[in-house]
Amino acid sequence: MSRRKTLILIFIALVVCTAIILIPTKKPETEKPERQTVTATTTAERIEYFALHGWEVEEIAGKDITVPEDFSEAYEEYAVLQDRQGLPLRDYAGKNARIYVYDVRNYSPEDRKMSAELLVCEGTAIASMIYSEDGGSIRLAVS
Repeated sequence: MSRRKTLILIFIALVVCTAIILIPTKKPETEKPERQTVTATTTAERIEYFALHGWEVEEIAGKDITVPEDFSEAYEEYAVLQDRQGLPLRDYAGKNARIYVYDVRNYSPEDRKMSAELLVCEGTAIASMIYSEDGGSIRLAVS
């Protein structure tokens, strides 16, 4: 092989190696974040959970519910959101819980009023979400 061809091959190999090193690798979608244990017994702990993620909220209501044992399609979407956040909703299927609702004070896209919710079971936050009050046309993870 000529010297010129050898140099060209070395140059190409260096470019390929550099590209492999510099191109960020994407996490597989199936990889879930580490499970969080978020204590949410008191109002202060619940508000602090949102504050740690940059949300300013004011608690406005609470209601007792039962987490379904079998998730409907809509509840499964909600569960997937919780999986992405590392919250253990699935572990509490069939258990009694309390859902807390909040006004979001620091975010209102297109002047929409936003709410937040935190689902708590046995003093642990098991699910959370930010959503628009117009029926949830905007839904966001807390974290």
